[in-house]
This record gives sequence, C-alpha cells and structure tokens, in this order.
Amino acid sequence: MLTSLPLIAIAGAVSAQLLTRVSSKRLTSYSDAADTVELTIGSIRTVVSFNGEKKAIEMYNKFIKNAYRTVVEEGLVSGFGMGSVFCIIFSSYGLAFWYGGKLIIDKGYTGGKIITVLFAVLTGATSLGNATPSISAIVGGQSAAYRLFETIERKPEIDSDDTSGMILENIKGDVELKDVYFSYPARPGQLILDGLSLQVVSGTSMAIVGESGSGKSTVISLVERFYDPQTGEVLINGVNIKNLSLDWIRGNIGLVSQEPSLFMTSIKDNIIYGKEDATLEEIKRAAELANAASFIDRLPNGYNTLVGQHGTLLSGGQKQRIAIARAILKDPKILLLDEATSALDVESERIVQEALNRMMVERTTLIVAHRLSTVRNVDCITVVHQGKIVEQVLIKHW
Repeated sequence: MLTSLPLIAIAGAVSAQLLTRVSSKRLTSYSDAADTVELTIGSIRTVVSFNGEKKAIEMYNKFIKNAYRTVVEEGLVSGFGMGSVFCIIFSSYGLAFWYGGKLIIDKGYTGGKIITVLFAVLTGATSLGNATPSISAIVGGQSAAYRLFETIERKPEIDSDDTSGMILENIKGDVELKDVYFSYPARPGQLILDGLSLQVVSGTSMAIVGESGSGKSTVISLVERFYDPQTGEVLINGVNIKNLSLDWIRGNIGLVSQEPSLFMTSIKDNIIYGKEDATLEEIKRAAELANAASFIDRLPNGYNTLVGQHGTLLSGGQKQRIAIARAILKDPKILLLDEATSALDVESERIVQEALNRMMVERTTLIVAHRLSTVRNVDCITVVHQGKIVEQVLIKHW
C-alpha cells in the first residue's frame, strides 16, 4: 500500500509547480491592469483631452482577458492535479482489495487485518489528497510574495537606508564635477556626459544652458546622487560624494524641479515636508520668502487648504511657489533649480523668480534653464553641448 504514497506526492508536486507558473502569469496580468487604471485616473485630464478613454479601456480589457485566460488555465491545472491524486487513491483501493484477497486465501490473513492496513494507509493518503485544493492558494501567495520579497531584498548601488559615510562638520557648499562620463542604466550605449568638468564655488551661482538632451538635468541628478557616474568624480567640499553619508548630503541640498511634486494633503503639510519639526511661524516665513503667502491667505482654509492629487487644485505658479517654500524651509547650503520657471507665464515667472533670487543669496546655486530671465542674475553661465562644456562666461554685476 505504501507504493501509492510516492505517486500521490509526485502528482501533487507536479501540480504545484504548474500552478506556480500559471499563478505568476495571472498576478502579472492583474498588476498590469491595475497600473493601467492608476495611470489613467491619475492623468484623467490628459486622457480626456485626447479622447483616450476608449484606448485606455481597450488596454484594460486586454490585460483582463489575459488574466481570465490564466485563471481558466489555473483551474484546468488545479482540476487535473486534484483528479490525478484522487485517481491514484481510488486505484489504491482496488490494489488493496485485490492483494488483500490473495493474502487471505494464500497466507491466512483475516479480514480485520486487511481493513486495518487499508484504512491506515488510505486515510493518510486521503488527507494528502484533501491538501491538494489548498495548494493553489498557497502557490498564489508564494507568487505574490516572490515579487514583494524580491523588491525588499534588492541591494541597490545607492542605498538611501545606508547610514555609513562621512559627515562634515562644516559644509561650505563647493560643488565640482571632475572629468565625468555618464550613461543612464536603461541606455548604457548612449553617452550623456562626455568628460564634463565644472566647478561652482561656495556662495556663487552657475547657470547651465544648452539644447534639450545635452545633459543639463543629468548634472542635477548626479549632484543629488540619484545616479553615480561611470568614471570621474562628483565632489562636495572637495570630498567625493560616494564617501559621504547619503542622508547628510541630501539634507544639505534643496531641489526645485520643473514639475513640482505636491502630495495630496494640505499646503502646510506640503511645506513642512522640508523640515519635520518646523513651527507654524517658520512655515509662514518660508511662504512669505517664496511669495506664496499672499495667495495662501486668500484661500478659504488658508494653510489647511487641500491641494488635490499632484496639486491639481492649484495653478502652476502656485505649485511652484509652494515647492520653493518647502526648499526654503529646508535651508539648504546647495540649491538646485531644474528649469523651475519654464512652465510659467510671464507674471508668474516674475513672482517665482523674485522668490528664487531671495533664496539664492549666500547659497551655492546650480541652475538649469532655457530662458534668459532665469540666468541674468547668476555669476557664471556654462554652455553644454552633447555632454561637453563648449563655453563658459563669467558675469559681472555692476
């Protein structure tokens, strides 16, 4: 009778392996469908403006149909697996009665002994068979957990949770890129920075200008250490940022980007993101320096006004000023401005530029810009072309 147990175990193992593959496909299809819904709803204005609702629905239906097919396939695998196990169990019944009858006739066994062996073995085998339907649930959980644990256990080259590294007692704010070569991981064959070298002295401002794709914003990403260069060094205070504490570096850098990221909460909570223990007076002071206090005070709930998802309830200039207030509250030694006024109208640009000019005082500032109005108050203009510096101009302010 024990010969049936390995067969049951093999049938269950094969069934579980096939279920793992099918469940992984199902979860991937559902995940793609959920991503489609999230992206569509999050950018619903863009979708509606281009009449893209039908296209989004078609994409969603495509992923759902894939998920449906994998569910059917999963059901077939589960059914055949469970059927195989029970087929072996019922075949074992026949084997037991046939061989038990021979033992009774040839060796004088009693019916009680045969029934005892039969039920002892088949009760255990039946229990194994009853576990088979649960295998699909276990396998589904394993498939879902695999992707989760794969993300958790991934060791990134730049680990934001890494507490090692130097912390300088006094940061002046000198920024230098020395003979930097860089390509994005997604496009390793395309060189973005080709031996670029530049230096921004503490307390001064430098504007980086050039055509789109020349590597201007990449410089900002390297200083923030979102990426590391393939060769060359990025230095702060003359120290390679790879040797400095990542948390400490970012704590001393303020970034205002072209598309400010606001969270779906109040204006106060968005500003306080720059400094967790800030008081209301400090928040208001930062808003005043950013030229944001005037429009905030006119809102019905003032600083407690909700900004909506990605700040959709505010205008572009208002969002930008809140982002600047957040950076001011952080009080960074190094300020990075990545086309901070490019998406604004003339009047909003003037107000935001005034706020930026106040913020740039006595800070090391690196500006990426296309507009002349943005760079006219800087100390140095650097022209970048195809990842190389082709010209530098020092500006004298009389």
